[in-house]
Amino acid sequence: MASSLVIDQNSLTDNDRERQVEFTAEIDGDDRDFAVKYAVLKELSGDEPEDDALELFERFSDEIVDVCAEAAMKKPSASLIVIDEGDLE
Repeated sequence: MASSLVIDQNSLTDNDRERQVEFTAEIDGDDRDFAVKYAVLKELSGDEPEDDALELFERFSDEIVDVCAEAAMKKPSASLIVIDEGDLE
């Protein structure tokens, strides 16, 4: 697993058109772009994200960071790492 993943809180964006939360994170010294699909937030919370996607993201950020770090290791050359429910264990 990656040594660390730190989300740039200023980059958090709720892209409701694409139904995902987008952000940049630093992982092992490199900036990487991520998108977490609403389906992941629903799977973690049990609730369908509506106007509260960023709140749900924040509530489950520890789990999301772990999943993002694993996905970044699996997709080292991806310009955008999209996290969907298939990435959850």
